[in-house]
Amino acid sequence: MDRKQAVMDEACVQEPASTVNAASGHSRDRSLVRSVAWNALSDWVSQIFSWASFLVVMRLLTPADFGIAAMAMLLVPYLSYLSGFGIQRAVVILRDLTDEQLAQLNTVSFSFGIACFSLAAILAKPFAAFFHSPRLAPVTICACIPLIPGGLQAVSTGWLAREMRFRLLSLIGAATAVVAAIVTLGTALLGLGYWALVIGNLVASLVRTVVVLRIRPCKLAWPHLNAIREPLGFGWRSVISMLALSSYQRLDNLVAGRRLGQSALGFYGTAWELAYVPIEKVTSLVTTVIPTYLAEVRNQPAALRRYLRGLTEMVALATFPATVGLGIVAPELVPLAFGRKWEGMIGPLEVLSFYTTFRSIVALLPKLLTAVGEVHFVMWNDLAALIILPAAFYLGSFRGTTGIAWAWVVVYPFVAIPLYRKTFRTIDMKVGEYFRALRPALEGTIVMIVVVELLKHGVPTLWPLPLRFAIEVTAGALAYFVTLRLLHRERLMALWEIARNLFPRGSRPRDSARVAIGR
Repeated sequence: MDRKQAVMDEACVQEPASTVNAASGHSRDRSLVRSVAWNALSDWVSQIFSWASFLVVMRLLTPADFGIAAMAMLLVPYLSYLSGFGIQRAVVILRDLTDEQLAQLNTVSFSFGIACFSLAAILAKPFAAFFHSPRLAPVTICACIPLIPGGLQAVSTGWLAREMRFRLLSLIGAATAVVAAIVTLGTALLGLGYWALVIGNLVASLVRTVVVLRIRPCKLAWPHLNAIREPLGFGWRSVISMLALSSYQRLDNLVAGRRLGQSALGFYGTAWELAYVPIEKVTSLVTTVIPTYLAEVRNQPAALRRYLRGLTEMVALATFPATVGLGIVAPELVPLAFGRKWEGMIGPLEVLSFYTTFRSIVALLPKLLTAVGEVHFVMWNDLAALIILPAAFYLGSFRGTTGIAWAWVVVYPFVAIPLYRKTFRTIDMKVGEYFRALRPALEGTIVMIVVVELLKHGVPTLWPLPLRFAIEVTAGALAYFVTLRLLHRERLMALWEIARNLFPRGSRPRDSARVAIGR
C-alpha cells in the first residue's frame, strides 16, 4: 500500500513538472516569434525609408564613388570583430557572469576598440597604396571611427539581448538606420560624393552608442584575467570565426577591386549588397535573436530540432522567392531602378541571388552549433572556407565580375556540407526531416521560375520596360502563393495561427499550444 501510494505521489509530482515545462516551452516560443516580429516590423518600416533614399543616392553618386566607399569599408568588419573580442556574444551565451565580470569585460572591449582604431589609422596609407588610390586613406580612417563607440557598447548590447529586450533593440536599430539614411542623403545632396556613404554610418554609430548606454549603462573595472578567463576564451574563438567569415565574404570585393578596378568593384559591390538584402532583412532578423533562445535549450535536442525545423521553414518561405525572384528579374530591374549606367551589375546580381538563396538557410547552423558549445567546430570550418574561397574568387576574376559571383555558387556548398553534418549529428536530426521543412518554399519557387521565364519569352519586347517588369513580378508572386495555397494549405494556416497569436488580447491556453514553432 505504501509502495502504491509512493508511485501515485511520484506521478502527481511529475505531472505538474511536465506541465510547467510545456508551458515554459510555449512561452519561450511565443517570446521568440514576438521578438522576430518586432525586429521585422521596425526593420522593414525603417528600410522603406532607407531604400527610397538609397535610390536617390545611387543617382547622385557614381559607381566609382561606391567603389571607394566599398574599399574603405573592407577593414571595418575585421577590426570591429577584434574591437568587441566576441564579448557581446559571450554575454548572451554564458549565463552566470557577475556584474563585476561584466564591468571588466566592458573595459577590455573598450580598450580593444581604441586599439583597433589606432591600427586602422596606421594601416590607412599602406591600404590606399595597395589599391593605388591616395584618396582612400582619409576615407578609411573616418570609416573606422565607429570602432571606438562600438567597443564601448558591446557589453550593454549583449546584456539587453540576454534579457530578451529585442523589441527595444529593434527600435534602436530602426532609429539609427533612419538617421544613417537621412545623413547619407543630405551629404550626398551637398555634393560630398563618396564621403556621404561614410559619414552616414559614422553618425548612426554614435547615435546608437549614446542611446544604448543611456538605457543600459555598464561601468568600467580593471580586468583580472583569472576572473574573466572563460568569457575571453569563448570570445576569442568567436572572434576567429567571425574574422574568417567576414574575410571570405569580403575578399571577393578585394579581388574585384584589385583585379578589375574601381568601376567593376562598384558594379560587383552594389550587386552583392542588393542580392544580400533578403538575407539581411529576413535571415538576420532571426539570427539576431535566436542565440538567446537556443542557449536556453542547449541541452534539449528535441527542442533544438524543433527550432531548426520551424525557423528554416519560415526563413525559406520568406527568402527563396525574394532572392530567386531578384535574380530572374535583374535584367529589367537594374535599368529601370538605377539607370542604364548600372547595367554592369546585372550579371553578378543574377548569379549572387541564387547563392544567397542557399546562404539564407545555412546561416542558422553556426548559431545553433555555437549555442550548444561547438564554437571550436564553427571556427575551424570558417578557417577552412577562408582557404578555399579566395582561390576561387581569383580564378573567377578571369571571367569578370560574373565569374567571381559564380565562385560562390560552385564552392560554397563545400563550406556548408560540414556544418550540416555536424548539426544533424549533434541534435539527432534526419536529412529527410530537414528537407520536409524546405519543401513548401522549394515547390513554390520552382513554379515561380517557370512562370516568369515563360512570360519573358512570351511578352513582346516592344512593350514598355516598366510594364514588363510589373507583369513579371506580379505573375511570379501569384504563382508562388497559389502553389503554396494549393499544395501546402495546412502549413500556411499553421503559420497564420502563429502570426494571429503574436499579440493575444487575453490568456488563451489552447492557442498557446498552437503557437509552438515547428509543430
